Amino acid sequence: MAIRRAMSGRIMDRTAVVGARYMSSWWRSVQPAPKDPILGVTEAFLADQSPDKVNVGVGAYRDDNGKPVVLECVREAERRIAGNLNMEYLPMGGSVKMVEETLKLAYGENSELIKEKRIAAVQALSGTGACRLFADFQKHFCPDSQIYIPVPTWANHHNIWRDAQVPQKTYHYYHPESKGLDFAAMIDDIKNAPNGSFFLLHACAHNPTGVDPSEEQWREISHHIKAKGHFAFFDMAYQGFASGDPEKDAKAIRIFLEDGHHIGIAQSYAKNMGLYGQRVGCLSVLCEDEKQAVAVKSQLQQLARPMYSNPPVHGALIVSTILSDPDLKKQWLKEVKVMADRIIGMRTALRGNLEKLGSPLSWQHITNQIGMFCYSGLTPEQVDRLTNEFHIYMTRNGRISMAGVTTGNVKYLANAIHEVTK
Repeated sequence: MAIRRAMSGRIMDRTAVVGARYMSSWWRSVQPAPKDPILGVTEAFLADQSPDKVNVGVGAYRDDNGKPVVLECVREAERRIAGNLNMEYLPMGGSVKMVEETLKLAYGENSELIKEKRIAAVQALSGTGACRLFADFQKHFCPDSQIYIPVPTWANHHNIWRDAQVPQKTYHYYHPESKGLDFAAMIDDIKNAPNGSFFLLHACAHNPTGVDPSEEQWREISHHIKAKGHFAFFDMAYQGFASGDPEKDAKAIRIFLEDGHHIGIAQSYAKNMGLYGQRVGCLSVLCEDEKQAVAVKSQLQQLARPMYSNPPVHGALIVSTILSDPDLKKQWLKEVKVMADRIIGMRTALRGNLEKLGSPLSWQHITNQIGMFCYSGLTPEQVDRLTNEFHIYMTRNGRISMAGVTTGNVKYLANAIHEVTK
């Protein structure tokens, strides 16, 4: 009996050793993920002790003192919400009121499409979540399709469709020599793509270039996409923030609607209401009729269920409170114009300072581009010099966040750029 117990003990000890060795190896192959290039810029900036340091890498609005901003309309909405509502789950499709108001911004206040209930729409986790939900929807219901993405684009677009396992192709967009739109090449790519392809389009304030098609160019893009039977999916992260006028910033979408496209739209309130951390967005898909819209919405909700079950409530309450109240909405329109005008003003100031320094280069593209970002044309080596010699931080592709430019640092920034581009 004692021998049996001893043998049993040895077997258990060996089993424990093998088990421990097995468990310790579960994550042995996991390597550190590469650092996010934008977050890495911010980390380096924070670690820099120089009093002259400037961060033009951050993708969030700052006032002229370089400080984050909470809009007054948002503060008032929060005051009205506080203590008045419970914290129950939202439906899988999110806040019905927020979605209704959001659709009016994109499709038009008196849109017949809304009245006909032809739009399948759900609240999403800001623009990123809306894109990801649509990518999964595309994979499920058009499994043999692919997505055409502009070169360049917001880097996360590639991650989103990759993780949804949708094959990606690219189309020409930015023209490095002119620092503008490579329109002819873009149209050729639309024409040459297989019929019925999906195209990702930035509705306004293209990220990262700040280069948008003109109204006439949008009409031609719409024509060729329709002729090929392509599906247009718009990422609209900057409505109102680009020009200061939400109607103007939705012009591309309205053109496609006039031309009879069935489009998809990802909307976000991160930039235009400053609700970065609230993750408030909307995904909408225009359908043939109400019956189809009901079916599509049900499937979008079904996809959301295992991802995050239902979206957060607080940001949605802020948005719906602002957009459904005429006075608060008027205040928001005023405040978003102030933000847009500051960015536009900093573009003019940066270009003016560079030209005063007698730079031999053309800086017209700074004011031709629009939105938060300026694709400066600086090389990675020049960006490195800006950081090492002048303590100026930006991503190595030369993208300047105009939100980081202020009346206090614009002259210093221009002088530094002038030095590295001589």
